[in-house]
Amino acid sequence: MTHASRPSESWTSSEPVVITQADTSVLNGLLDRQPAAIQSYQSGMQQALQAVSQWLTQDQMYSGLPVSALQDQIQLQVTDQGLGLSAAIEHAVADYLQHSLAVHHPYCVAHLHCPTLVVSQVAELLMNASNQSLDSWDQSPSASVMEVKLIAWLRTRLGYPSGDAGVFTSGGTQSNLMGLLLARDRVVQQVWRQRVQTHGLPADHQRIKVICSANAHFSVQKNMALLGLGFGSVVSVPVNINGQMQISALSQIVAQLQKDGAVIAAIVATAGTTDSGAIDALLEIAEIAMQHQIWLHVDAAWGGALLLSKNYRHWLNGIELADSVTLDFHKHFFQPISCGAFLLKDPANYQLMHYQADYLNSAFDESQGVPNLVAKSLQTTRRFDALKLWMSLEALGLDQFSQLIEHGIRLAQQIALIIQQTAEMTLLQPPQLSSVLFRVTPTALHHSHWDAFNQALADRLLAAGQANIGVTRFQDQTSLKLTLLNPSTQLSDLQQLLSLIQQQVKQILTTASESLA
Repeated sequence: MTHASRPSESWTSSEPVVITQADTSVLNGLLDRQPAAIQSYQSGMQQALQAVSQWLTQDQMYSGLPVSALQDQIQLQVTDQGLGLSAAIEHAVADYLQHSLAVHHPYCVAHLHCPTLVVSQVAELLMNASNQSLDSWDQSPSASVMEVKLIAWLRTRLGYPSGDAGVFTSGGTQSNLMGLLLARDRVVQQVWRQRVQTHGLPADHQRIKVICSANAHFSVQKNMALLGLGFGSVVSVPVNINGQMQISALSQIVAQLQKDGAVIAAIVATAGTTDSGAIDALLEIAEIAMQHQIWLHVDAAWGGALLLSKNYRHWLNGIELADSVTLDFHKHFFQPISCGAFLLKDPANYQLMHYQADYLNSAFDESQGVPNLVAKSLQTTRRFDALKLWMSLEALGLDQFSQLIEHGIRLAQQIALIIQQTAEMTLLQPPQLSSVLFRVTPTALHHSHWDAFNQALADRLLAAGQANIGVTRFQDQTSLKLTLLNPSTQLSDLQQLLSLIQQQVKQILTTASESLA
């Protein structure tokens, strides 16, 4: 029986090595310095640009295709020879782009899902073409320096000491994970004198608790489960009528947990809850956290945009006292997904997650001050998302950014007043950021049917491709939600949307009465 030689054995062969010319035809689709590649890149980009430009001018918010129809239509077409660049683009436009939500449409108001700045789209092109990786400096020399400088600038806006402790992330969930990870590891080191990174969690780790408001983002529970502590480690604090954490209840819960022998790793305050846009009383929460020497993390994924606001920046007073902060730029900063950041007040706490790999962040590099950013991130390979915000800040300036952000806040206040005065509509809560919670309350229906009616109303509008209105639960009732992040949306657009809602209400009630006749 003969055996194929192992790779290492080939080096001992006496046979001459024959080097052949590579088949350049396989490189036709590669982006490189060859004139043919550059020409292909330009033509492909131009074709895509034309398709996007046409899509942007369409009136309909969504094609209206249901899931079943999309599943039937969308098929992957892989052949031996390939479709070619132009055909692949056409296929993507037909299957993807034409059935995408128009997030720039004034009636696309369901989620914290923003239209994007032109300059940030240009940044995406530069990022994608250059394909830098932010794990080590020698894979992203200029990008690493720019991210570090932008983090330093964001820290000054926040009110942190000068420095560069922080990193860009994929968004709020990852940033919250980093804050909770460091808080957990710090408290384990303080209480158990044990390093989680090397020894794992202590045997009685179920004592570890994290406190947040009942309206905090679901990622707090999700991340505590990922950290091995489970949903049961999260203790929720009741909220007041505005959806903010009750300070008196927080004090009582801290005292009770400590009396019960729990170890409180962190308090998570929220600056902009997903539904209400509520901002917790950051100064008062910080005072309690400092009194008990508890890590304070502020999830400012939405409300952090107020750092660039001239008239509402004071709503974030106290955020500078937090040990760590989450920011999300693909919400009210109008950046393409994904783009977020994690800011850490004391850089010494980064040692809790420090890990060294000779091929990425060697001790020699660190001694020379080389910015290998893998040491600051949960990710290794990472996009240069900071470029989008960098270019946007330079292009727009602070005044224009402030105007864009504040537009949504004022618009929410204006349409809330109109809803309040509209028959058979009920405003559920005064807006706090740029979210409006309300529900349709038709007198022709018993109130026990209102929950199902509001859900059906939103579903019909989306199925018709007319509007995407949020549906959530507020005070144990189904609520409709307008999330106003689009600076192009005017009050007149929202008034027309309310008229559209009223038309749908009449149609649903008419259809229902006819079916019963």
